[in-house]
Amino acid sequence: MDWTTLRPIYLDAIWQTLFMAVITLIVGGILGLVLGIFLFATRRGGLLANRTANLVLNVIVNIVRPIPFIIFMTAIGPLTLKVVGTTIGVQAATFPLCIAATFAMSRIVEQNLVTVDPGVIEAARAMGAGPWRILFDVVAREALGPLVLGYTYVLIAIVDMTAIAGAIGGGGLGQFAIQYGYQRFNWTVTLIAVVTIIIIVQAAQFAGNALARKALRR
Repeated sequence: MDWTTLRPIYLDAIWQTLFMAVITLIVGGILGLVLGIFLFATRRGGLLANRTANLVLNVIVNIVRPIPFIIFMTAIGPLTLKVVGTTIGVQAATFPLCIAATFAMSRIVEQNLVTVDPGVIEAARAMGAGPWRILFDVVAREALGPLVLGYTYVLIAIVDMTAIAGAIGGGGLGQFAIQYGYQRFNWTVTLIAVVTIIIIVQAAQFAGNALARKALRR
């Protein structure tokens, strides 16, 4: 196939990758933030200390997080089929992406919140702030800069996972590189896909670094 024919397919693959990455970052980012805050708050000595709840949450996160994404995506295929109606395509790939990103982000959120100075929390308590207000208005704000960097890291990992999803019909640049590059021995197409992913990752990293610097200077 010549480039004239491949060009619209390539542009569509870029759009699919960006769609999956952005939706996953939004959904996984919100759910991961909530789950991470609960992991932090229910720790021993935390604002909502609850050993049982913390143990259950940790076990769930530790079960899901280490599973390689391509295995996780195929393992929850029946669930994806029930929720989305198919196991092939962008929508079918986005569902497991959101789940995987939620658990990955939750641990990053927890780790960043743990670094917040306990004195800040005690000061908020002394002023009469309740646990929920402290968690969302004090702790989360104090950790905003590192959290932005954490979200940037996860976004780059999400772009990587979208490429993996392309190996089993998930669409995006991963499928474009495999279907029109690797399987047809067209190394130019594969190289174009690789360079495009690098550009997307670099843009995400620069944007994340800029936002983090702005958050740290506030």
